[in-house]
Amino acid sequence: MKIGAENRTKVIVLAVLGVVAVISVVYMVTAVGSRPLQEAAPPVSSGNPAGRPLRRVANRESAMAPSLDPELRLKLLESSETTKYEGTGHNIFALEPIPEPVAPALLKKPEPPPPPPGPPPPPPINLKFFGFASHPGQPKRVFLAMGDDVFTGGEGDIVDRRYKIVRIHSTSVEIEDVLTNNRQTILLTQPQP
Repeated sequence: MKIGAENRTKVIVLAVLGVVAVISVVYMVTAVGSRPLQEAAPPVSSGNPAGRPLRRVANRESAMAPSLDPELRLKLLESSETTKYEGTGHNIFALEPIPEPVAPALLKKPEPPPPPPGPPPPPPINLKFFGFASHPGQPKRVFLAMGDDVFTGGEGDIVDRRYKIVRIHSTSVEIEDVLTNNRQTILLTQPQP
């Protein structure tokens, strides 16, 4: 049998693959034989990539730690079944706005402070209207008294250097304090005996 150029490369590849296969078989046989036997070693799980045997957990604190042991722990499942979820009551699967927290009824809103006091009222006009005089063809004139002083004047006149007579009516007179721009109506008073 003659080996040609085409078959020669196939034979070399086949020989190299055969040598690699023989070396791997020898390595696996010697590695298994050199391992000491262990008493009742647990099975190796697929979740354990290192191929080391898994340990059993001895106490409860370490039972809560994550492990790669695929054993089902029924007591832990039962304790988690009794846990009740107490959330905010908001359904996370519904498109609703989150409800605003309700303020307790015991809290009262503070009352607004009282408004600042306004300016003090203007002082009263201390004039007394006790009569008027009217002559045909002449404007009306009034008689005003303050204490013992008596003043006479017509509409537009200023008496006691402070009070302007604005308007004269038959039973009252309208007077303006020119210092404070305060207007008051003074009624006719009856003469006292």
